[in-house]
This record gives sequence, C-alpha cells and structure tokens, in this order.
Amino acid sequence: RAAKSTRTVVIAGVPEGLLQDDVMADILTIHFQKSRNNGGDVEEVTYPTGNKGVAYVTFEDQEVVESVLRKDDHRLEDKRLSQSYPLRVTPYCGKVSSCL
Repeated sequence: RAAKSTRTVVIAGVPEGLLQDDVMADILTIHFQKSRNNGGDVEEVTYPTGNKGVAYVTFEDQEVVESVLRKDDHRLEDKRLSQSYPLRVTPYCGKVSSCL
C-alpha cells in the first residue's frame, strides 16, 4: 500500500457551522465513495482540521486519489444541507496551507 500521504486529498470549501462535525465527516465520506464523483473506498475522513473549512480524505487506493483529482466539479450535496457546496480538491502536501 502506498504511504498514507499519497492516498490523501485536501478538501477546501467544506461548509462550516451547519451540522455537527461527525455528520459533516459522514457526508464527505459518502460524497467521495460515489462513483459519479470518481470516488472509491474511503479509509478515513479528518474533519475538522486546524484549517477552517478544510477536511482530509484518505482513500484505500492511490488510484482513487488520481481519479478524484481528475474530476473538475465536486459539489457537496446531501438532504441535510440546504444547498450544494462547491469543493476544491487538491493533493495532500506536508504543509497544508501551501496546498490550498
């Protein structure tokens, strides 16, 4: 298996303060598991993080990371959210603020 950092993406634009953190982590997990979002098996979602509106999603397979990054338009949609939210997905790097 590839190192965890190479199987992780940084998600910016996570709506804050709308739902409990664990609920938002669930919604992110569901979003990134859907094939229509080029997703796959999610190993872990880290939310909240030290950065506002940012989550980390770690996948089981590195190939999923590449496929998720290829998708241009990620929109977080769930019946618990009042609207859809555009997400920015970038590769994980050691100093996250420079990834965003």
